[in-house]
Parts: sequence; structure tokens; C-alpha cells
Amino acid sequence: MSERNTAAVRACFEQAARGNFAALDAILTPDFVLHSPDDVRGAAGLAGMVESYRSALPDLELTFDHQFAAGDYVASRFTIRGTHDGDLMGVPASGRPVEFTGITISRCQDGRIAEEWELTDTVGLLGQVGALPAMAS
Repeated sequence: MSERNTAAVRACFEQAARGNFAALDAILTPDFVLHSPDDVRGAAGLAGMVESYRSALPDLELTFDHQFAAGDYVASRFTIRGTHDGDLMGVPASGRPVEFTGITISRCQDGRIAEEWELTDTVGLLGQVGALPAMAS
């Protein structure tokens, strides 16, 4: 079961990062929810969120740093890299390279992702694109 769940999570990340949002319907349950600062619901909601990053970072690359599975849960630590060439959370393109990390815990049901909890280094990302004042040492 853990291998099937890990494969579903990997496929979700990889297909979304490539912009293949049609694949998400088969990977996510119909009532999928991603708990992040704003809950994202369904395949269409996830596609919209990912597309906002893809439009800001058109050369987006995703790397899995670690992945662990236990029962119905899969924990993934990942790194995203790209060039800030589009609007990102209201910040105009800076042309700067960015790299940020995140952790997602996915709960799977029958080999599909039903629910996720995600934390990403948004503060670090916004600092890299010049949206935050320099922090004191």
C-alpha cells in the first residue's frame, strides 16, 4: 500500500509541475483538499494554485529531497527552483533565480490522494524576489 501511495503522490507533484493538469483527476479523490494558508479543493483548485507558480516561474523544476510512507500517509520534502519571470503573489517579475523548499503530508485513500497539509518557505521565496526588506543580522 505504501508504494502505491508514494507513487500517487510522486505522480501528482510531477504531473502538476509539468502542467499536465488533466492527469490530476485520476490521482486525486473527487473531494480532495489541500490545507495550506487557504484551503484548495479539487483537481481544478490544485491546478489553479500550481498554475500561478508555473506562470511566475516558467522554468519551474521540482526535486524530491525525501519521501517517507506509513500506512495511508506519505510525507514529502521537496525543493522548487526557477526564474522569477512572471507575477508572483502580486510581485512583478524580477528575473531572479529562486529556490525554496516545502513539506507536504498526503493522506491517501484507495491509491489516490484525498487530503494534504503543506508548508512552504514563502518568506524565503518572497525575500529572494525582493518583496521583503533586508533582515538585520
